[in-house]
Amino acid sequence: MGGATDRDRPEVWAGVECTVNRVGDRYHDQLARGGHEHRPGDIERLAGLGVTAVRYPVLWERHAADPGEWDRTDDRLDRLRRAGVRPILGLVHHGSGPPHTSLTDPAFADGLAAFAARVAARYPWADAYTPVNEPLTTARFAGLYGHWYPHGRDDATFVRCLLTQCRAVVLAMRAVRAVNPAARLIQTEDLGKTHAPPALAYQAHFENARRWLSWDLLCGRVGERHPLAAYLRWAGVPAAEVDWFHRNPCPPDVLGANYYVTSERYLDPRLERYPPAARGGNGRHVYVDTEAVRILPGGTAGAGGVLAEAWERYRRPVAVTEAHLGCTREEQVRWLADVWRAACAARADGADVRAVTAWSVFGAHDWDSLVTEERGSYEAGAFDARADPPRPTAVAALVKQLAGGAEPVHPVLDSPGWWRRPDRLLFPDRPAAADGPAVTPVRPILLTGGAGPLGSAFLRACACRGLAVAAPARDECDITDPASVGAALARLRPWVVVNAAGYGKVDAAEAEAERCRRHNTDGPAGLAAACAGHGLPLVTFSTDLVFDGRSTRPYCEGAAPEPLSVYGAAKAEAERRVLTSHPGALVIRTGPLFGPWDGRNFVAQALRALRTGVPFPAADDLVTTPAYLPDLVSEALNLLIDGECGLWHLAPPDSMSWAGLARAAAHRAGLEYTGVIGRPAHSFRWPARRPPYSALGTERGVLLPPLADSLTRFARAFDVVLAP
Repeated sequence: MGGATDRDRPEVWAGVECTVNRVGDRYHDQLARGGHEHRPGDIERLAGLGVTAVRYPVLWERHAADPGEWDRTDDRLDRLRRAGVRPILGLVHHGSGPPHTSLTDPAFADGLAAFAARVAARYPWADAYTPVNEPLTTARFAGLYGHWYPHGRDDATFVRCLLTQCRAVVLAMRAVRAVNPAARLIQTEDLGKTHAPPALAYQAHFENARRWLSWDLLCGRVGERHPLAAYLRWAGVPAAEVDWFHRNPCPPDVLGANYYVTSERYLDPRLERYPPAARGGNGRHVYVDTEAVRILPGGTAGAGGVLAEAWERYRRPVAVTEAHLGCTREEQVRWLADVWRAACAARADGADVRAVTAWSVFGAHDWDSLVTEERGSYEAGAFDARADPPRPTAVAALVKQLAGGAEPVHPVLDSPGWWRRPDRLLFPDRPAAADGPAVTPVRPILLTGGAGPLGSAFLRACACRGLAVAAPARDECDITDPASVGAALARLRPWVVVNAAGYGKVDAAEAEAERCRRHNTDGPAGLAAACAGHGLPLVTFSTDLVFDGRSTRPYCEGAAPEPLSVYGAAKAEAERRVLTSHPGALVIRTGPLFGPWDGRNFVAQALRALRTGVPFPAADDLVTTPAYLPDLVSEALNLLIDGECGLWHLAPPDSMSWAGLARAAAHRAGLEYTGVIGRPAHSFRWPARRPPYSALGTERGVLLPPLADSLTRFARAFDVVLAP
């Protein structure tokens, strides 16, 4: 697309995840969970991305529950208007309305229309609406699968939920256009596609007809010759109700396709390949409904394919109204870039593709459980809302590039997303076909110290995340030798350097101070100077042992180091020298590390001893924040990809003593923990002094998962090592 003009490109929009869904009698509110409701400055952050429009919530449920919500909405929409960003007002987002109504209530549509009239009267200048987001998806989750209120599990409830929402769209737009006749309907739907082998082609045909049903109803296209006419009669829909949509068409001005990597499905009859819990069916055949990208060697239709299908079917403008991937940062960047390129290609082929929407700008909560419970799961978006204020990520940088007319640029784009890699297949009967343009990794991550536990964890993570990495042996890249470092940089041409090398013997350092200093201070400092000279980012690691432990609250990044040991002093000096010579470096402080692949760490030793009935002594008066290696490395890579720099603390939100850690690990592993013997630290007669309290907190907003969660995953992953 080099040299394309603005007219040749789709616009770039943004969206705020704003689901307010009901489960039983409880409402799950993403705006409250993510803190957006309390951050008026988020509007300026949205505008700063350079987007032309924002899908913005003015939700019926929230305004009905709190009249003060109007003041907040007044402020936010006024800010958007002054910033020159067009709002697309969403009135119901996977919701079922206030408590007095539901998706099976005939009064729902009139109630939403009355609310829409009030919104239009208050904001007559607003000219784009999505009265109901994804009516088909919401009807499935609320009426067919039983996840959301009213928790139906049958076709009749599903169809009733869908028709109620589509009728609400028609009446809401009628009310809006009574105020603003030029108001446009941007109607969103999860535009997936179903694939199947020949034996299940009939079911795939039904699913692929059903995916258009909300748009077909709004366009007045559902009649006796519609593929689902018999299905609707069977589900109990009176002919007059379908005819109402014929007489009251409300065709979308823009068809908004929400496309996810899981949107395309495959119906697999090979039951032996799946656990019994995955099985479903239609009463005629039993099969597993799974992700098509994991099954089809030739790949899926992709965003470009479904956009082209929508354009050909309706000949109305189309847009990608949600492009998001709940995954690691580089995969989020790759996904948005892929969807953008697909939309541009579809536009070049003649489809009227108006926009691609970055979603969700401030992240999303608990979609891994379909927002049926609050587990504390969070996916960042263009901003990481765990920071205050929200921290821009690499996705924000990409959105700015696209909105500014540039093409996607980031080193992680040199490698394909997992949905394009051969290892995406669950059952590779034959090699996966190349899916999309071939890309060749050009510049790797240079990893020093790849043989140690931290370095090994980075190698594993990079392999899983499709990040090219070069991990030369020490004799090929010795961080204590500037000439060796310079030669490695020239030979490997990395785009970033990760330093996992170092001297890790805290007690031995008391007698080997010079050796500790050479590896833990001079080496990282020299590496930082070399990276600064080459204009390369650097990530290196420090320790909670830079503190003296006199605090009674977690140490944040601004706390002054006061080390008690040779090891801690070497690390503290390294921090200072690295950031002095290379202000763009990223220095990560962390607590003691434990991982499932290293049998020598404290947690592994404790579990091994307890499993064999051997008492395990541990200090009960030293409090720290241990870090699970997979979590630490994952967040470190995210920060690296985001281009962050300076001093960061990566630690879980909870702290505990070493004896407490051993007991908690035993509990999570299902072991008896009475064998943990708590003792005072001085009784171990360690040569190096330890701070009595070295828990790490953060002022910068990234916390690792809670220790209970990490220890559960550790015990599960480490079980093979622990087995007698």
